[in-house]
Amino acid sequence: MSLAFVFPGQGSQAPGMGRDLAEAFPAAREVFEEVDEALKQRLSRLMFEGPAEELTLTANAQPALMAVSVAVVRVLAKEGGFDLSRQVSLVAGHSLGEYSALTAAGAFDLPTAARLLRLRGETMQKAVPAGEGAMAALLGAEAAQAQAICEQAAANPEGAREVVEVANDNGGGQVVVSGKKAAVERAVEAAKAAGIKRAMLLPVSAPFHCSMMAPAADAMGEALEKAAMSHPAVPVVANVTAAPVSDPAMIRELLVKQVTGTVRWRECVAAMVAAGCTRFAEVGAGKVLTGLMKRNAPDATAMAVGTPADIEAFLKSL
Repeated sequence: MSLAFVFPGQGSQAPGMGRDLAEAFPAAREVFEEVDEALKQRLSRLMFEGPAEELTLTANAQPALMAVSVAVVRVLAKEGGFDLSRQVSLVAGHSLGEYSALTAAGAFDLPTAARLLRLRGETMQKAVPAGEGAMAALLGAEAAQAQAICEQAAANPEGAREVVEVANDNGGGQVVVSGKKAAVERAVEAAKAAGIKRAMLLPVSAPFHCSMMAPAADAMGEALEKAAMSHPAVPVVANVTAAPVSDPAMIRELLVKQVTGTVRWRECVAAMVAAGCTRFAEVGAGKVLTGLMKRNAPDATAMAVGTPADIEAFLKSL
């Protein structure tokens, strides 16, 4: 039974995240202190105490979620003697979670990952002026259907085309589209007219994972070029190709493309299952990916590993 580690993306953050780990394990405290030092900010206090509005800011949520994921991996190694390089076949992460996966697998060191995610959050936020972009969830839609809806919605009343693209193909009938606010609103109406079960705008601050994020992709390209990177201990299944990759130069290229590209999560899970993974552990905050796993890989076993009790249960299950 091959094991894969998957790492959550934005939306899994909540005040209190990581606090029980810090209280229970010195190894977790060290991770949070290292991230605080790298960012010159008491991010850990914001994680433990909130307020939620500040934690949810993209530039804070991204490094915070990575910190909790890496803290869990460090605790598993320190407390349970868990060796990711020997006991895990593949890693993958949803959007920013790909950085968590790469850090857990040793491709990035922790301070580098924290600084890259801070920059990623800041540049994604700045790429599009507030109010110009939007994202919407189409629940009950498949990727091809969502693509057709985007094609239709891209044309504005004057006949010009505006950006609206598939941002996340999460599987299980959950597709997210992203782009110019008016075009996304047209996509919501088109989805309802097409009989999609539910279509709704999401409370996000920018249109992530679409071509409007090009300025952020450029900034990340420059930063990643300078960032030290090693071969990951196990291959990472990349969001934009849904295929395993280990070469640092290729990983850099794919991380840049990921900023504007579709998160092909449904296909990432399918690739891990095809590679023989039958057990999945969602490492870090929340249980979003565990829930999606039940729909994308119903025959696989999935568990969330984010609290001291989860860590104990996971180590016992090995």
